[in-house]
Amino acid sequence: MIAMQYSVTLPADYDMEIVARRIRDRGPLMNGFPGLGFKAFLMARKSGGACPSGANLYAPFYVWQRAEGMADFLSGPGFAALSGDFGRPSVTTWTPWHVKLSEEIARARFAQRVVRPIGPEADLGALQQDEGRWAEDAMADGAVAAVSAFDPSVWALVRFDLWPRPIETPASGAQLYEVGHVAQG
Repeated sequence: MIAMQYSVTLPADYDMEIVARRIRDRGPLMNGFPGLGFKAFLMARKSGGACPSGANLYAPFYVWQRAEGMADFLSGPGFAALSGDFGRPSVTTWTPWHVKLSEEIARARFAQRVVRPIGPEADLGALQQDEGRWAEDAMADGAVAAVSAFDPSVWALVRFDLWPRPIETPASGAQLYEVGHVAQG
């Protein structure tokens, strides 16, 4: 499994309805994509206060069942169209420790992502266990998906969770998103 995200930063005055329409029109086309676990079509609006940088974002988050699915997507027409419209974004990948999904994942309307450094003194085995408890707790609290993953090239941890309702108490340093669609492989 591989978790992946890219983020397209859009101008502060960008009409985010263009992104919302793109998600509505193109989101369902990802349903059934080979190797895809799920793709959450995400955006953050500057006007909504969810973007710490003060910009508008289009930032889909993926969990791939197989690396071949990710490779096929990144070299295929969908990503080529995105790159043609917005420029080719940098793609961040993480190795999942825990991926918890509810049968209600398609009901997701809100998401948060937290990226934190993993210090050199961290006990990775203990951290992996702690992340399993975090994912279970998120699901017990009503999340419809909880993903914990890490990137050993920069020693960073990502927590990503999807919710059917607004997130009342965001995690410290969280990037909040609206979910326009969730596609499943």
